[in-house]
Amino acid sequence: MWTYEKKLQYPVNIKNPNPAYAKIIMDQYGGPDGELGASMRYLSQRYTMPCGELKGLLTDIGTEELGHFEMIGAMIYQLTRNLSCEDIKKNGFDAYFVTHTDGVYAAAASGTPWTASYIQTKADPIADLHENLAAEQKARVTYDNILRLIDDPDVLDPIRFLREREIVHYQRFGEGMRVLTDTLDSKNYYIYNPSFDRNMRK
Repeated sequence: MWTYEKKLQYPVNIKNPNPAYAKIIMDQYGGPDGELGASMRYLSQRYTMPCGELKGLLTDIGTEELGHFEMIGAMIYQLTRNLSCEDIKKNGFDAYFVTHTDGVYAAAASGTPWTASYIQTKADPIADLHENLAAEQKARVTYDNILRLIDDPDVLDPIRFLREREIVHYQRFGEGMRVLTDTLDSKNYYIYNPSFDRNMRK
């Protein structure tokens, strides 16, 4: 059970709407390496982790990713509020506007809607933790690309915060991998995966 604190993890106060920036940032809302996918991935993988410490790690990070999803949503909302028709057309926001008006919708910067195929769970803790290490680095690269394309300090500030959290999550998953390998050796590893074929353990 979670307790929801009614504030963003990090403040978002964007003074100047900019739909072109909203389209770029949208990738971290509903793109393949975005915050929605991260939260769903980790909160799904936690069920099959073999020890409480790893379940807790995935719950902690998955919950924080929901907070990041909320931050990105707030950024998109603030960047697209009170737009004129001229702003919409001039900034290439017209195709999005026709379908969603200025609603915040889970899609990539390309316009492709979010899909569960962006996430992976294998019920194999080594595979899942490696998946997560890669996911955090891909998200970090996406934030790097966003930082290259934006020059508004009100937008850059929360984006830098989110990028830093990707690095922290990568480090925590590295610690989780060390916990896993210290706990399980090659002989007893598959005892913790009940779905694994018994014949493969020999």
